[in-house]
Amino acid sequence: MAGLVFFSSASGNTARFVERIGLPAQRIGIRAAEPLPVPTQPYLLITPTYADNDGGGAVPKQVIRFLNDAGARVLLRGVIAGGNRNFGRFYAHAGDVIAKKCAVPLFYRFELAGTETDVARVRDGIAAYWRDQCSTVP
Repeated sequence: MAGLVFFSSASGNTARFVERIGLPAQRIGIRAAEPLPVPTQPYLLITPTYADNDGGGAVPKQVIRFLNDAGARVLLRGVIAGGNRNFGRFYAHAGDVIAKKCAVPLFYRFELAGTETDVARVRDGIAAYWRDQCSTVP
């Protein structure tokens, strides 16, 4: 199975969500000076959303910096986005933006640190996705 790459702010909501999924994951650092992860295999990206009232700034700057690396971007297979329903129509909007710009599917949206149902659905969905990607057709 390929891995996960995620970004989580100081609030730690996304980090707690990823930890509960229980799969290997590389973290994009909070500070610009921190080295970026270097994925060597296909991965799914998990990111929170930050947006203004018009949806601007939805994708965290650290995630943009990570995806600006062509080597990292080419291995991206999909995105899972966190958010806050208080954002209304821009709830988990970072996932929409990344999916469109990188031409990958948006697999799931979760609120804040997610519920146990979110964790189970994402874990099962990730397993099913990689199983389907790795299966061979006779």
